[in-house]
Amino acid sequence: MYDIRWIRENAAAFDQGLERRGLAPLSSSLLALDDVRRSSIAKAQATQERRNALSKEIGKAMGAKDVALADTLKAEVAALKEQQPALEAEEKAAKDKLDRELEAIPNIPFDDVPDGADEDGNVVLHVHGVKPEERGLLKGVNAPKQHFELGEALGQMDFEKAAKLSGSRFVVLQSQIARLSRAIGQFMLDTHTEEHGYTEVNPPLLVRDDAMFGTAQLPKFREDQFRAGEEHWLIPTAEVPLTNLARESILSEEELPLRFTALTPCFRSEAGSAGRDTRGMLRQHQFEKVELVSITAPEKSREEHERMLACAEAVLKKLGLHYRVMTLCTGDMGFASQKTWDIEAWLPGQKTYREISSCSVCGDFQARRMNARYKTKDGKGPFFVHTLNGSGTAVGRALIAVMENYQNADGSITVPDVLVPYMRGVTRIEKAA
Repeated sequence: MYDIRWIRENAAAFDQGLERRGLAPLSSSLLALDDVRRSSIAKAQATQERRNALSKEIGKAMGAKDVALADTLKAEVAALKEQQPALEAEEKAAKDKLDRELEAIPNIPFDDVPDGADEDGNVVLHVHGVKPEERGLLKGVNAPKQHFELGEALGQMDFEKAAKLSGSRFVVLQSQIARLSRAIGQFMLDTHTEEHGYTEVNPPLLVRDDAMFGTAQLPKFREDQFRAGEEHWLIPTAEVPLTNLARESILSEEELPLRFTALTPCFRSEAGSAGRDTRGMLRQHQFEKVELVSITAPEKSREEHERMLACAEAVLKKLGLHYRVMTLCTGDMGFASQKTWDIEAWLPGQKTYREISSCSVCGDFQARRMNARYKTKDGKGPFFVHTLNGSGTAVGRALIAVMENYQNADGSITVPDVLVPYMRGVTRIEKAA
């Protein structure tokens, strides 16, 4: 969300940023709404000032025993008092209308974000490793299978049973594949807490409207969420509760940066994705993800963004996966983001790269919606913090990548070395005898 004063002082830059997002200029219409709001405030203030002045005159009239004048002045005060509720309602309506417009506008991208209309405009930042086909990891596998072909053949991944329970876009994992999924999540948590300095959090999975508004899932993306009763939403990502840990707070600069991580189920309606990735686990209504959230001072947020990306990459490097990092263009980045890097893992079964992590810096966009602030060491402020979020990573997609990259000619799956301790020594997943 934006400070309307900043828009007034930087109207051209604001409109230019919106244009890069594919939107029409909005500064003029927003400032016109703000003029209405300011005018209503001025009228209310003038009315109150007049009432205060009349009160003094009434006192003088009473002191001079001029009852007639006092009565006239009292009548004017009463009339002004009757106007007050209407003036307050006018001010509130003007403010609410401006806020509704502001809350629907996406964040302005950084200057170094590439321009583009969609994912075709994304730019490769760097590539790690080589494809498993080129380094002998898939030795003897002539035609790599997709994860769902492998899982179904092993009898440990069942989409039909899940459909009977819950409908499409769900899966039942069993036996060693279920354990492998659990192992991946625990391995990621241990890596981020023990090596990267994140604090593990076990947050609520149900949140209120204010929390969803704070991280910008509401109101614009209401259709992408699952409502739970009258007062709660199922979280689409742990970004929501983790980032909102700072809401309505004034932190000290010494407390920053705050770094949180959580492994949680996530729930998304996948509105608008009909026909996309209908086979397998790539696009599910329910999935698990290890989330990374950082809350920093403004001058540290770009540096923290690079650090977060490195933390997410470290997980994939330990898993021995080939991947590339993409800088998302203006037409593909998220609503609250100023800049986003996606990590895309190579999937031999699909013969393509697929997103497995997304790391975004949001500036003070979410902080303004949450009223999350801090004071400097010398007591200045409060100022809005900057927030960042990233996947560290998506457990289901990491499971897909491991299955496809470590598949064997006989349909079994080799467990990456780093996961063997989490699998209690199991080194290969095979079909039960």
